[in-house]
Amino acid sequence: MILPLAPRPPERGGYEVLCLGAHSDDLEIGCAGTMLRLLRELPVERVNWVVLSGDPDRAREARRGARRVLGRHPGATVRQATFRDGFFPHDPAPIKEYFEELKREVRPDLIFTHYRHDRHQDHRLVSELTYNTFRDHLIFEYEIMKIDGDLGNPNVYVPLDRATVDRKVRLLADCFGTQRDKRWFSEDAFRALLRIRGIEAGSPSGYAEALYARKIVI
Repeated sequence: MILPLAPRPPERGGYEVLCLGAHSDDLEIGCAGTMLRLLRELPVERVNWVVLSGDPDRAREARRGARRVLGRHPGATVRQATFRDGFFPHDPAPIKEYFEELKREVRPDLIFTHYRHDRHQDHRLVSELTYNTFRDHLIFEYEIMKIDGDLGNPNVYVPLDRATVDRKVRLLADCFGTQRDKRWFSEDAFRALLRIRGIEAGSPSGYAEALYARKIVI
């Protein structure tokens, strides 16, 4: 039997969560199910949901996706930057400055960011800057499947019930019309990865999201 670990109660108030995504659909693909569970089961006081790129159409999609995950949470803040999609490593200084400004404004207990070995250059830079900026935090890296074939071996699993799986898949289909022509952007693909991770996790429902943690202190 796998021993599940639960977070200790917050010392005061509730938890603050920081969610970082390079593009409009990254957070929803990578950790929407996990966030839905956290918001339902833990005392989350504040959520900062940060999307770092987006033309007007994708920015609108990002706001719709965030609303579907965060609902009417009173402590939710959605931040939309406009850095150029696909060019993050070629102009990193403004993005680094954005992270430094963010560090002065938030005090997260938990951070979600991109997987460190993601082959998308924007994703990798966001992951690197997360660790460079937030050096004493609990950080989970989420995964995004795509043509690069860069899925790894996760070491953190979040079981999801079927209702949460259905909610995640439905919001992806409803909110991100600009991505529907991608070969990997499909309901069966999203469910397949959740099913594989559910098998690995021994999830009662058969479904789970998977994350990567470099360091956890118990």
